[in-house]
Amino acid sequence: MLITQLDDSKSLLGDAYDLCQEGEYTLALEYYDLVLFKDPQNMMALIDKGVTLQNLGKYRQAIKCYDNVLEIDPRNKTTLVNKGSALHSIRKYHDAIDCYNMALEIDSKYAMAIVYKGLALGELGLLKQAIKCFNDALRIDKKYDLALNNKAMALQLLKANDKLKPKLQKP
Repeated sequence: MLITQLDDSKSLLGDAYDLCQEGEYTLALEYYDLVLFKDPQNMMALIDKGVTLQNLGKYRQAIKCYDNVLEIDPRNKTTLVNKGSALHSIRKYHDAIDCYNMALEIDSKYAMAIVYKGLALGELGLLKQAIKCFNDALRIDKKYDLALNNKAMALQLLKANDKLKPKLQKP
């Protein structure tokens, strides 16, 4: 019985994933809900449901899914980054940074968490700290596009801000 239930859940999760790939997010949510009805602590279904809700712009609902995962596994670094990303989307940058920092406590070399932290710092106008994050991520993965592109953008913004600052004249 348990093996059949696991096979059913695996099949439903695969179907839900395929639906997401086709952009059928609402239908995919129904599949995730079926899995969660049978197994409310199915972490894969909770995570994927959260990502799907995020794709639909339902960030607060996504955060609830991620919180459910974190109750089961507080050290799930992927879920911490996903939650941070959802918080970032609703402009809760400090809370997002907290999530990224928790993920980095688990894995200090988690380049995605470092880059996302840099993005949140950039939103807060902390460009030098953001650039440091992008550099840190690039030390881990030299070809990380998100780090490369955002570092370049942050450097441009920093340069533009320096030009806007009035120059202090010496007496």
